[in-house]
Amino acid sequence: MADLRLLTIYWRDMLRFVRFRGLLISSLVQPALWLAFFGIAMSSSFDVIGSQIPAEPGVPQVGYLTFMCAGVISMTTLFTSLFGGMSLIFDKNWGLLREVMAAPMSRANIVLGTGLSGITKSIIQAAIILGFGLVLGVQFFAGYTPSRAVLAIAGILAFVSVFALGFVFLSAAIAITMESPEGMQGIMTLLTMPIFFASNALYPAQAFPPALQLAAAVNPLTHMVTGIRFFAIGPVFSAIGQTFRYSVADIAVSFGALCLFATVMFLVALRQVRRARVT
Repeated sequence: MADLRLLTIYWRDMLRFVRFRGLLISSLVQPALWLAFFGIAMSSSFDVIGSQIPAEPGVPQVGYLTFMCAGVISMTTLFTSLFGGMSLIFDKNWGLLREVMAAPMSRANIVLGTGLSGITKSIIQAAIILGFGLVLGVQFFAGYTPSRAVLAIAGILAFVSVFALGFVFLSAAIAITMESPEGMQGIMTLLTMPIFFASNALYPAQAFPPALQLAAAVNPLTHMVTGIRFFAIGPVFSAIGQTFRYSVADIAVSFGALCLFATVMFLVALRQVRRARVT
């Protein structure tokens, strides 16, 4: 019974996502345009700079478009997840959340159902952006066998799922305390900029000042981008004049960090939902 109630929360949120066509289309078009215009425009400049720096012998080289595609997938997941808890505000303002909380079910089902819908949305959008990137010429899975490509896609989706779960829980924890969508949007916008730019999504974090390097090292987005690049490009590659090396231990640490982040955010969200008083 508890599982069916959780799925009810999940299915209701997914129906809302599909029916709001404008939100669905805009959430897909924005990162696609970012990849198409920013990625292609910047790749021509960065590729010229990178070509002037001799690469290590035997290290595969990839263009900047390939390098930043992992960042665009992460950006899409971040935006979707941070606004994943917005539905709780609408439910609260329309009186629907009062009915949900009065139902004979655990408050954890509300948090988990919202998180599960956030994972589904993020996987759909990540898959679309990934496919769009391949059409544009992104060199993901180059030289991979079919079985290795399938495993790589599974690894990417695992990172996307855990990352999305953590930020949906964070969004839900904030949303349950807010009264207006405008206030929620302001906070999410404020969080998005430092999380995205203080990461390795667009540029190597090694070039950052020491303080930003520390911020990037603990940034969940950095761990997600690292995982995507490991699975999609490989453990060793060269881009924009630098060589990147990721070991299996590095990826395990990144995935563990995302799991820890998701667990902490779940506990925070559950605490906020249990303390919420909806009238």
